Amino acid sequence: MDLETLRAFKQAEYEEAADGYRAAGDMAMTAKDTIDTKISAGIRGELEGKAAEAALGELKELSKNFHYAQTECGLVSTALNGFAFDIGAAKRKLDAAIADAQAAGCTVNPNGSVSFPAGAKPGAEKPADGGTVTGSAGGTDTSDAIERQAINIHPNPNYGKALGFANQIADALKEATEADAKWAPKLRALKADDDLKVTDRDWADAQSDMGGVSDAGKGYLDSLPQPPKDGSPKDNANWWKGLTPEQQEAWLALRPETVGRLDGLPSPVRDEANRVVLAEKHGQYQMELDSIPKPPANEWTWITAGMYPSKVHTDEWMEWHNKYGDRYEQLNKSLKGMNAIQDRFDRTGIKGLPEAYLLGFNPEKNGRAIVANGNPDTADHQAIYVPGTTSNLGSVGGDIGRMENLWRVANGQNNGSVSTITWLGYDAPQDIVKDAPFSHYANDGAPAYNRFLDGLDASRSVDTDPHRTAIGHSYGTTLIGSAARQGDLNADDVIVAGSPGVQVPKAEQMDVPKGHVWNQEADGDPVPDIGRFGHGGTDWDGPWTIPSDQRFGANQLQTDTEGHSDYWKEGTESLRNQGLVVAGKGDDATLKPPPNPTPGVR
Repeated sequence: MDLETLRAFKQAEYEEAADGYRAAGDMAMTAKDTIDTKISAGIRGELEGKAAEAALGELKELSKNFHYAQTECGLVSTALNGFAFDIGAAKRKLDAAIADAQAAGCTVNPNGSVSFPAGAKPGAEKPADGGTVTGSAGGTDTSDAIERQAINIHPNPNYGKALGFANQIADALKEATEADAKWAPKLRALKADDDLKVTDRDWADAQSDMGGVSDAGKGYLDSLPQPPKDGSPKDNANWWKGLTPEQQEAWLALRPETVGRLDGLPSPVRDEANRVVLAEKHGQYQMELDSIPKPPANEWTWITAGMYPSKVHTDEWMEWHNKYGDRYEQLNKSLKGMNAIQDRFDRTGIKGLPEAYLLGFNPEKNGRAIVANGNPDTADHQAIYVPGTTSNLGSVGGDIGRMENLWRVANGQNNGSVSTITWLGYDAPQDIVKDAPFSHYANDGAPAYNRFLDGLDASRSVDTDPHRTAIGHSYGTTLIGSAARQGDLNADDVIVAGSPGVQVPKAEQMDVPKGHVWNQEADGDPVPDIGRFGHGGTDWDGPWTIPSDQRFGANQLQTDTEGHSDYWKEGTESLRNQGLVVAGKGDDATLKPPPNPTPGVR
């Protein structure tokens, strides 16, 4: 970049253009939200049939277009701000060098050279002639030493000053040229295909665009206020509130995964960030899966081992499995979970189901997903459900469905607004035999659960405090017990279902008011008795105790389901009783009659 071009650069014009793209992105977001939460939700709630299904399909594609436009506009806006930041910094250096040169009686020429006037060093008989010097950018130790020697030898004292100004100008021009070369391809890449369909390839491309803008804009992003390191949810909330709209847009555009996982930030903000990550990861994973050869159809064969035939994998299948199997399984599991989350978005409006909020998401390994029905920042009642053993991203659809059922029952009590949340925010045990007996999964996940609950306070956007219920199923109850044992469980009620134990022997140790721990054990559920010796609580001079034991002190809710997995089955008293507790009407819940005081009966 030459001197005149840099001098003419107007940073404000690029920042205004960035504001325009940000405004366009906001309009696209508003349009997407209107389609999803009003138009499509209204159709689902009122209409049925092929015409309604066709309309919903078209609206879904239109929503994708607006979401993609929102994401790309955010990247363009941030890229323009980053470009303006880099070029603006170079221009300020140039302007300062020119001003200093003029103050010293030197003249800066259009080509960046500096002319200096005649001058004499002390003791000289006559002034030395003036001249012109051209600077060099990024000097080395050797070149700097040569320049110092030349300055000392030169008879005109203005020579050294002019050379310093010229070098500063050269540095500024080099910095601007490098910034221009860095940003130009990134900005050119921010364009969509010339069609009206947003595909997985488009979202994978958007992720690539984000990486490119992020790399180029590192200096710009580093100049912004950073999230507090190991900050509390309240610290995170204060950081976000302290950012300007431009800075918030930059963080959402370049680091959505960071914004999406910060407890304490507003739920709509986390949802916006995580939906971008979800769409981009879905595109990336689907394209990677499509590139992997399908497993051979001839998976099995028979061989004779001794006197008996044995069924074994074929050599072709084993070769495929050893090369692709683990990644193929991981991609399918993650995509299944992503599709389940998208399916929940698409159910908004059905039977009154409110808008969903994606408050956490990570597709790696076993995965993370935190999905809310309704906005917890404004809800009068919040329920945060922790699933148990074998839970992972691939199976999250079932857990999301449970909280949908619970939302409808709790919301139907007409005792205020409700938000029910599926919290898969920890690494659950994946094997009932090899993993579930151990407590470290609960102990490791409990601090994250406590932070999330505290974050719901920090993100609150209304003046009233919510009524909050912690809900656990199976091993998830052990995590809630560990959360209570390790710190302040920020809840008003606790519901445990099919619990193998909560690490403490008394309900009063669950960190909620007396009488606000509720237990469900269904007929035919083997988990409570099996798990008591690994996760039950004990006073060390007494027996291992689980919430189903009368001595624990929990309210024993009437439970009409059977087995370990139907506590949230529609139309059951088990579900109704949970809904009453969540809605703040626990006194109306039906309790089991107390057992006969027979020796040996727990």
